[in-house]
Amino acid sequence: MTVPEIEATAVPSDAYLLDVREQDEWLAGHAPEAVHIPMTQIQGRVEEVPADRTVYVVCRVGGRSMNVAAWLNQLGRDAVNVGGGMQAWESARKPMVSETGQPPYVA
Repeated sequence: MTVPEIEATAVPSDAYLLDVREQDEWLAGHAPEAVHIPMTQIQGRVEEVPADRTVYVVCRVGGRSMNVAAWLNQLGRDAVNVGGGMQAWESARKPMVSETGQPPYVA
């Protein structure tokens, strides 16, 4: 199955951005409006993911998010992988926040 992919710079500002990284990665730095559901929890929490709009899925470099996007698409959802993940997001100087009180970074 081919999974649609978009560059970090092209993610719409009003996108539903699903971050599937682990908790420590999320705490270090994430997009301000992202929703955090780790890949290891997505099957049990899939009902939290909207079925009525495109979901942009992001991880650190794009591998985990590609798998999650493919799985969501198999369920009939509209999911797009963010190519290059949060590393590309950070390189594009897109907004990031951290939960640690320190400057955000991609862990």
